[in-house]
Amino acid sequence: MASASAGEKQLLHLVIGGELKNVSGIEFRDLSKVDFIGAFPNYKSAYDAWKGAAQRTVDNAHMRYFILHAHRLLDPETGHSHDV
Repeated sequence: MASASAGEKQLLHLVIGGELKNVSGIEFRDLSKVDFIGAFPNYKSAYDAWKGAAQRTVDNAHMRYFILHAHRLLDPETGHSHDV
């Protein structure tokens, strides 16, 4: 996984994906088969990982990958969660 550069604040992003029940929705067909690509310290590295995963599965119309902005859910400095 990529690491944050010196002086760059870490903003945790998670990249996951899997087959959706319906191409117009966001509900996974089988949660046991969700593909966890990784955890990344910034949006740029998460985007690069997302793009690579999405391009590898372009032939499957039901397959989708998502970038989750985990830093918006939990503040690593205080440990407090944020309302979303």
